[in-house]
Amino acid sequence: MVELNAKLIVAAHTVCAASAFLAALVTGYNLHFHKIVENAHYGYPDEWFPSVSATIGDRYPERSIFQILIALTAFPRFLLLLSHYYINGSLTTFIIGTARTVTCGGWVYITSTDDHDIHDIFMIAYIILTLPWYILVTKHSNYKQAKTIVGTTFFSTLVPMIYWYIQHQVHHVAGAYSIYAYFEWSLIILDITFDATAYKDFKKLTFTLKHDANEAGKWFFKINNQQNDTMKNETIVEIDDEKIERPIEAEVELDEIIRAKGIAAIEDHLISPKIFTYDSFVYITVNIIESFIFWSNLTSLTCSVWHFPLWYMGISGYEAAILGFMGPAILAIPYMSSAVTQYGALLGGLITIGAYLIDTPEPRLITICVGTIFSMATFAQYLRKLTNAQLNFSFAITWSLGLIFTLIIKMWFFSNNPTWAIMKEETGGYNKTAIVISTVIGMIYPYINSIHMKQEKPMVSGCFFKKFMLATGFGGLIFSIHQSLTDASTLIYWSWEGYSKENQGPLAWPWASLTIVVMLFGALTSLKFINRPVFPSLLLIIGTIVLSIRSITGWNKFIFGGLFYALSIMWLIPTYVSALGYLGSTWVFTLAFFYHVIGILAHVWVVAYAFVPMGWILRERIEVVLSIATGMVILGALSVSNSFFLPKSISFTKKFGTYLTLYAFAALALTSYCTYDLRPTGVPTPYHPDKKLITAGIWTIHFGLDNDMWASEERMIELIKDLEIDVVGLLETDTQRITMGNRDLTRKMAYELNMYADFGPGPNKHTWGCVLLSKFPILNSTHHLLPSPVGELAPAIHATLKTYDDVLVDVIVFHSGQEEDEEDRRLQSQYLAKLMGSTNRPTFLLSYLVTDPHEGNYNTYVSELSGMHDIDPSDDDRWCEYILYKNIKRTGYARVSRGTITDTELQVGKFQVLNDRELLEANDSLYTDEYTEEIDDDGFKFPSMFEGEGERDHFYHVFDRPRYFGFKKDEEQNDE
Repeated sequence: MVELNAKLIVAAHTVCAASAFLAALVTGYNLHFHKIVENAHYGYPDEWFPSVSATIGDRYPERSIFQILIALTAFPRFLLLLSHYYINGSLTTFIIGTARTVTCGGWVYITSTDDHDIHDIFMIAYIILTLPWYILVTKHSNYKQAKTIVGTTFFSTLVPMIYWYIQHQVHHVAGAYSIYAYFEWSLIILDITFDATAYKDFKKLTFTLKHDANEAGKWFFKINNQQNDTMKNETIVEIDDEKIERPIEAEVELDEIIRAKGIAAIEDHLISPKIFTYDSFVYITVNIIESFIFWSNLTSLTCSVWHFPLWYMGISGYEAAILGFMGPAILAIPYMSSAVTQYGALLGGLITIGAYLIDTPEPRLITICVGTIFSMATFAQYLRKLTNAQLNFSFAITWSLGLIFTLIIKMWFFSNNPTWAIMKEETGGYNKTAIVISTVIGMIYPYINSIHMKQEKPMVSGCFFKKFMLATGFGGLIFSIHQSLTDASTLIYWSWEGYSKENQGPLAWPWASLTIVVMLFGALTSLKFINRPVFPSLLLIIGTIVLSIRSITGWNKFIFGGLFYALSIMWLIPTYVSALGYLGSTWVFTLAFFYHVIGILAHVWVVAYAFVPMGWILRERIEVVLSIATGMVILGALSVSNSFFLPKSISFTKKFGTYLTLYAFAALALTSYCTYDLRPTGVPTPYHPDKKLITAGIWTIHFGLDNDMWASEERMIELIKDLEIDVVGLLETDTQRITMGNRDLTRKMAYELNMYADFGPGPNKHTWGCVLLSKFPILNSTHHLLPSPVGELAPAIHATLKTYDDVLVDVIVFHSGQEEDEEDRRLQSQYLAKLMGSTNRPTFLLSYLVTDPHEGNYNTYVSELSGMHDIDPSDDDRWCEYILYKNIKRTGYARVSRGTITDTELQVGKFQVLNDRELLEANDSLYTDEYTEEIDDDGFKFPSMFEGEGERDHFYHVFDRPRYFGFKKDEEQNDE
């Protein structure tokens, strides 16, 4: 028999791991210093310290030395995992630890030189798994202080490390990579140190190897703890995630056992006497408002994150901020649970909403992330304390009503949430009001919800499978709501295919209100389906199938897809809230929000596949993402039904029903008022009907976020109105997505400008989007997805407008694929040329073509096949935006600087509509390219306010003034 003290395992693991990295660093410094400090941008002396990856994987022999020593670490590593499992009995910890070990092998044996993407994927997975590993190991340790310090320092170090990586990768700052390397090596040291802190935990643990001829060995390993054998008649009570063993035969009171274990009694957590109940008006009101803040903060983070990959044209590093959704993880930190109970609601609202006071995007995003962490943690903290059936349902329905009121307020504010940090007073935000309300609610929230802490916790632990399925399902539920139900018009645009007399689908006004009514009905009737998830699950399957079938469009898709989907999701919420309340597990919440993060990434991947690693996996597969989320929700609900003491029926007081009815009528009244208030204010009228002029513009608007991460609708409206534009095509407009805040840019712009609107291909079409706004009625509009075998899908709108004297004019709004995909752009140019050539009506194209004038694909767009002509062939300083036309008289052309609204100018053309006789008389003179810079007829002129220095950083540029066509030059007029 051989016995081994387990502390030697810790020592062996520490020595092997540390020596592997240290030996590689020393060897690399001596043999290849200049080579391992060199990176893609700089070498020595600008860079002076190597990264971990360059040290351990780029050169021989340090690579071989490292891999041999790290291989020796594997034996003590797995003994370390088994020892932790023996001590804490947590299968979850063992599985996470094993997975983390495998991902470690992934990034140390597959270096960035071998495969950069795979290396990064394993590295990110390793860091993500490190969080639950640290939390669970610390939770079950008797020596928490050292582990907490090391773990907190580890994750705090990630912040400056990411900052310096961005400085290196994005801004190309000399020396930034060496500073980044300091933090990277610090993580290695801290990670090894964390495992070394198990030394004291393992001192009393002994490994024994023996041969017993009379007893067969176990195929895995055997836990034989004498103490466990004597505890057969015990039950487990969980309080604050601490397991308390309570003998059945013991007559000692529970509170005495709690105090004997050194755990604070439940009463120590109480903040006020039990003066509020689940059916009190104050409790219901406060929780509805806090739910409103929760959903506002959740959506605020994602639409702020989007600013960074948008402007960096790829992954910037700031996307890591979405890990703020995993805020419940902080509840595992000692004393943090009590702090969140008391101050979480206050900090969550104050920090996230108050972030609008920060002008610079980067610190504003970080501030929003911190606030979101507290919001998510507060939600989890109070939900996991719920154990009473009535209280569970009351919390569930107030959470649902808070969501519904965010939809109503967003509808009232043209699909923007006035509390978001991308809003401010100048753009229609009510941030100051929101700060006052959230501060008041945050201060009283712990007192009102103290009844959560007074509930006696039943003896519920739940098996690993049920916990896992509950986390999976709730993560899918949060994602499903976030993707489709955080704006009342999102599901409408899944159904919208354009204007048509025969089969036109619902418009956002007024039918977004129908989504709200259905969700309100679902929330009020959800009690009938608590712990009865079968029928809601079937309805959810039907809704998902209809939404996923692309051939189903219009009203059928909206009603049988969108509304069924929304109703079933609302019906399933109480089942999840009740199960989560009874179980009360922190890691279930953390895992659920982790799935939510994965869902967000998948939701982005389906469109941004050209800019992200492994993008081809989910390319144009949003139906797959939708279906997986639905499967998670259904499996989670079915697995937890009849579990966790979920009741078959619940009785409520009459007072509770009265207050719910009151809020239901309030929601209906507010929805009705908003719908009425947002009605069209009049028939759109063009600016110069006496001249039969159409002023048309094309503008790429970067999803309605300006250079400083503020919502830009107000500024765009002002410029379009000042330029007297009748028809405008807007590109990069598909904001009905999680990362764009599920916004509808057409709502406010069409309302304020008094124009008709076509949103273009919806969020289920995998494009960056295009929008048409028109002062003229849109008789018909067809959405096109142009061929893109390699790169991004190119969207187009082909619309027919009823203009002066009932002359029909075609307008096409188009966004070509990106520069790198030449074959895509060639095929798209051929498709569009045929589309333009298919009509003989007066036509103009408002487009983003990605080509040089008179070169390459330009000659396909401007060709005999299309019949189109360039608005100004002499303008050779273009690459993206072009205006083409045919069978309509071109009278003017201007290029207007963007200011700070976006990164692309606004191009504007003026056209005069001619009848058939006038067209015949004009013939080829329509395309004469002689121009003059000034004319006398004010009706045809562009506004003078943008001449010279212009207004609000908008001015005529490139030519310094507009150009006019079809007018005699000044000297010819003088001769006459």
